[in-house]
Amino acid sequence: MKILVTGGAGFIGSHVVDLFVNAGHDVVVVDDLSTGRTSNLNPMAKLYQLDIRSPELREVFELERPEVVDHHAAQMDVRRSVADPIFDADVNIQGSIKVAQLAMQYDARKFIHISSGGAVYGEPVYLPCDEEHPVRPLCPYGASKYTFELYLYMFKELYNLDYSVIRYPNVYGPRQDPNGEAGVVAIFIGQMLAGKPVTINGSGEQVRDFVYVGDCARANLMTLEKGSGRTYNLGYGIGTNINQIFDHLKAITSYPMDAKHGLAKVGETFRIYLDASRAKNELGWEPTVNLEQGLRKTVEYFQEVEVKK
Repeated sequence: MKILVTGGAGFIGSHVVDLFVNAGHDVVVVDDLSTGRTSNLNPMAKLYQLDIRSPELREVFELERPEVVDHHAAQMDVRRSVADPIFDADVNIQGSIKVAQLAMQYDARKFIHISSGGAVYGEPVYLPCDEEHPVRPLCPYGASKYTFELYLYMFKELYNLDYSVIRYPNVYGPRQDPNGEAGVVAIFIGQMLAGKPVTINGSGEQVRDFVYVGDCARANLMTLEKGSGRTYNLGYGIGTNINQIFDHLKAITSYPMDAKHGLAKVGETFRIYLDASRAKNELGWEPTVNLEQGLRKTVEYFQEVEVKK
């Protein structure tokens, strides 16, 4: 089938594109390359370099007529969302609504939306968070991601748009930008391999659910035919703090220095990890790459690709 992937030249989206292509699908990518890279893009995918808010997006739908839309494009920086909530809402709510409206107008049969398990719940009432946990985001990014989930529910009720929502945990792995706005694993590896000081924001006791990018990408393939109107957390259900991530990477890279500690980021949840039982029971999804394996794979990628740039 023909699948349009927004943000398909980005860190996670490009891995999703690879899986779709390998499964025999015809893949079209819309990406403005503000954070994505052409080097990430599968050569079998067709790229339209566009912002999802562009009027030209209609022309892409007119020409390509995708059967499925997989929506990864987003403003994803928590700090930027706090500093500029209007821009965050413009991209993540209004831009996403535009993509969904075009999907409906051009008869796409499925819409897969990528949301944030790390940001929508806020500071948890209980752990691990399942999909029924109260939604109380602490940053505009989490609020905007969840708001569009509500729009998808309405679009299904009003217009019968089939959709699945995937709430990602903290995703890491190859192609994550070491100079980007997010991704502590990539940032630490980039600094360690360059022999630069590493700064941990806050105490480093912040807890996250780290899942390898290949495992998260697989969930997109699994929701093509399943999960109508459903929301799925991805995660290990186990928390790892940032100090532990530093220690793992220090050992893998033989980094000689200790970390420095800076100010904590405003708007970030302190402790979060996710219950992915629904994804396991309904989709057959569960992570297969453990943290040590995933961190080693990521370091090897950076040594082979990023360091040589």
